[in-house]
Amino acid sequence: MKPPVFESFGCRLNAYETEAMRELSIGLEDTVIVNTCAVTAEAVRKSRQRIRHLRRENPDAKMIITGCAAQIEPETFAQMPEVDLVLGNLEKMQPDTWVNLKNPDFIGNSEKILVNNIMAATQTAGHLIDGFGTRSRAYVQVQNGCDHRCTFCIIPFGRGNSRSVPAGVVVEQIQRLVDKGFNEIVLTGVDMTSWGADLPAQPKLGNLVQRILKLVPDLPRLRISSIDSIEADQALIETIESEKRLMPHLHLSFQSGDNMILKRMKRRHSREDSIRFCDDMRKARPDIVFGADIIAGFPTENDAMFENSLNLVAECGLTWLHVFPYSARKGTPAARMPSVKGAIIKHRAARLRAAGEQAVQTHLAEQVGKHHRILIESPRMGRTEGFTEVLFGQDQPVGNIVSAKISGISGQKLQAGAE
Repeated sequence: MKPPVFESFGCRLNAYETEAMRELSIGLEDTVIVNTCAVTAEAVRKSRQRIRHLRRENPDAKMIITGCAAQIEPETFAQMPEVDLVLGNLEKMQPDTWVNLKNPDFIGNSEKILVNNIMAATQTAGHLIDGFGTRSRAYVQVQNGCDHRCTFCIIPFGRGNSRSVPAGVVVEQIQRLVDKGFNEIVLTGVDMTSWGADLPAQPKLGNLVQRILKLVPDLPRLRISSIDSIEADQALIETIESEKRLMPHLHLSFQSGDNMILKRMKRRHSREDSIRFCDDMRKARPDIVFGADIIAGFPTENDAMFENSLNLVAECGLTWLHVFPYSARKGTPAARMPSVKGAIIKHRAARLRAAGEQAVQTHLAEQVGKHHRILIESPRMGRTEGFTEVLFGQDQPVGNIVSAKISGISGQKLQAGAE
C-alpha cells in the first residue's frame, strides 16, 4: 500500500491547502490528489495534461481532482476517464470528507462530483499545519475568497466571497509555529487587504499585523504575500515603516500601468496610485523591495497602453515581476472584449520579462558589499529580508538567521562571502 500522491498547481494558497489535505489524508492509501488552478485556460490545460500523466504512472490508484478548476468546471474533469472523484474547494478542507475517503467503498458508490455552491460559504477555517517547503518558513492562511470582480479573473467563482480567519485564531497558530522553531511566518490569502471586512468591527489587515507582532514578541520575521496596494490601510503602512520584524518586501497586484486598461479590467486603482504608493513606501522604508503582477496583451491594449505598463517597472522601481501573457478565460467579461493577436501578446510579455530581468540585475548589483540578515532555507541557500536568494560556499544551519556580507552575483542570486 502506498501513501497518497499530491500534486498542486497555481498559487501559494493552493500549496498551503495541499499541505493541510496531506495531514487530513493520513491513513489514506493508493490515491492521487490533484489540486488544480483556474487562473487561465492554460492552467486548466496543464492540470488535465498532468492528470493523464499521473494516471499512467499510477494505474491502480484512485484519482481525486479538486481546487479552483474543479470547483468552476467540475463536469470537465468528471468526464475524464482517468478521474474517479471531483471535490469542491469547500469539501477538500472538511475533515468529514477525508473520513469518508478512507472508506474503501466510498469512491464508486457515491456521486462522482462532490462540489457545493462556494458562494454560500461564510467562514474560512484556520487550518493548522506545521509549515511547508522548508523547515525555516511557515505559511498561515488568514483569508480566502474575493469580493471583487475584475473582468479577467475567474477566481472568485472558484474561491467564493471573501472570508477572514479571526485574529485570535491566526495569533494562536503563529505562536504554535514559532514554538516549533519557525523563524519566519508568511501571511497568505486570495485578497489579503480585504481581511477583516466580514468580522465584527471590521478590522483591517494592518490591525492584524500589529496584533501578531505585539502578541508574538518572539517571532523574528513576519512577511506578507501579495496585496492590493490601493486597499493598504494606514496602520499597515505605518507598521511597514516602523516595525523591522515586518519584512521589507511587498508583491503588488498591479496588472497594468495604463489607466484605460485598468478601467477595462475593473481595477480599483490608477497608474498614478501605483507610482504614489511605491514612492511613499520607499520613503518610509528605503530598503523595501517590490514585486508585481502585470498582464501583457489584455484585450484592446495598443502599443501606447503597453508602453505605460512597461514604463511602470522603472517608475515604481519594481524588481520581481510575475508577467502573465493574457489568456482568455471562458466566463469572464474580458473574454468577450476585442482580443490582441497572440504573436503581439508573446512579444510584449517577452519585453516585460526582459525589463524585469534587468531590474533584478540592478537590484542584485546594489546589494554587493552590503551585510544582510539571511534566513537559511537549505544548507547553502537562504533569503534576505527583501526575499532575494543568497548562495553560500559552505553549509549553514537550516532554519537559522545568519548575517553575511554579499560578495558577488550568480545569475539571479547573490553570493555570500566568507565571514
